[in-house]
Amino acid sequence: MDSLEPVKMDLDLDYLWKEAEVIGSLLTNKSLDMTDMVKIVADRYQTVLDKVSDPRTTDWPLVQSMFPTITMVLGYLYVILFWGPTFMENRKPFKLKEVLILYNGFQVLYSVFMLYEHLMSGWFWDYSFRCQPIDYSTDSKALRMANLCWWYYISKLTEFADTLFFILRKKNNQVTFLHVYHHSLTPIETWVLVRFLAGGHGTFSNLINNLVHVIMYFYYMVAAMGPEYQKYVWWKKHLTTLQLLQFGLVFAHSAQLIWLDCGYPKWVGYFLLIHSTIFFVLFLNFYFQTYKKSSTLKQVKKD
Repeated sequence: MDSLEPVKMDLDLDYLWKEAEVIGSLLTNKSLDMTDMVKIVADRYQTVLDKVSDPRTTDWPLVQSMFPTITMVLGYLYVILFWGPTFMENRKPFKLKEVLILYNGFQVLYSVFMLYEHLMSGWFWDYSFRCQPIDYSTDSKALRMANLCWWYYISKLTEFADTLFFILRKKNNQVTFLHVYHHSLTPIETWVLVRFLAGGHGTFSNLINNLVHVIMYFYYMVAAMGPEYQKYVWWKKHLTTLQLLQFGLVFAHSAQLIWLDCGYPKWVGYFLLIHSTIFFVLFLNFYFQTYKKSSTLKQVKKD
């Protein structure tokens, strides 16, 4: 019978650090030959992984190992940084109007679906905005949130297409450090979410991200329809303001974990604080470089 009681997962940093020290000492043990060392370290690593993993999600597609995700991220980086620019070097930009409309429309619907699921899985009902532990049980609502975390992870893989379309249209100026950093990091983060942290406090950032993506991809969809529709999306620069607000909200929400204890891992709160700060700074720099700098240049030309 499925248990409805939340399971306490051992995600304590002290435990993980001690295990890392044990593995480190094994790696430096000169009395072990290489074959024995690899086997012992691999067994120890698997034991630790099994202890801290979410048993509900361990066997889900692409979740068993981080290797497929890392491989896809490395493949993404190779395509957008090396193969893609070389492939397009002597070619004209592809005309992808219909493809972009369909793709961005799909992302709008996908984001609406995930936004709704985040609300129905807890945030609209019984989740606390102050401090929310992870329910590792097989209760229907807990499983609904865990499933949603997997779909959220998959969404980050589909977003690789954003960069690919830039390359195929020769919009290489839009393949910025911020863009590449964001799209290569989020699949790894969300894999960790599904494998270890499928629910609870940290999913608030996913909820806000879905809301922002509904608006953002709607903008891209309308903009792709052509000049006659672009007059309706005059609010482009406010998208960056919205993203800055997103990271500000995530920072404030995550900061509560520092002084509140509900069983959610505090180290995740610290990670989210650092993560949201980095993205806030990068988006703020993008905002000033793109909008403030351009308006200053326009003013200089007028003078």
